[in-house]
Amino acid sequence: MTDAAEISPGKPSNVNVPNALTALRLLLVPVFGWLLLAEDGDDSGLRLAAAAVFVIASMTDYVDGALARRHNLVTTFGKVADPIADKALTGVALVGLSILGELPWWVTVVIIGREVVVTVIRFVVIKDGVIPASRGGKAKTVSQMIAILLYVLPLAGPWLTVRAVIMGIAVVLTVATGIDYVGRAVAVRRRGELIREAFGPP
Repeated sequence: MTDAAEISPGKPSNVNVPNALTALRLLLVPVFGWLLLAEDGDDSGLRLAAAAVFVIASMTDYVDGALARRHNLVTTFGKVADPIADKALTGVALVGLSILGELPWWVTVVIIGREVVVTVIRFVVIKDGVIPASRGGKAKTVSQMIAILLYVLPLAGPWLTVRAVIMGIAVVLTVATGIDYVGRAVAVRRRGELIREAFGPP
């Protein structure tokens, strides 16, 4: 007898590998934070361990998204938890580095503030349409991850200049893509209003 699930797949279960990876990333956030701040950030071994955890957590972000799309395992849990895990990891890293005095607080405020604003806007316009990630947004994410990793690693000498330059690029992309996102959100909102005026509420 053929199983009903084989005939009609329906919604994917929340219990799947992509969601497990997202949950793992959430669990790694406090571990990363502790390793970063332990011994006031002066223990090179702990900083290397923090960097390793950061890399692993960042890799799960790419893997879980790719698996979810490839195997049609996109779930409501994943849609909500995935960005929360991303922002938690980035936020803890930035705040931790600022607490240690290695990253100016204004950089942390700009990057986190941008993410908060974009998240709020996303929820405001969600009924009018989804705003896809832009190339600039992807470049912003990559530059942030690389910059944060270089700040977490116990580096010295010319590497301090390299990481500062990359973080500067990340900040510029953060602001620029934030402005671009606001513009695209306004366009989506206006288009939604025009559709409602023409055809009435959905």
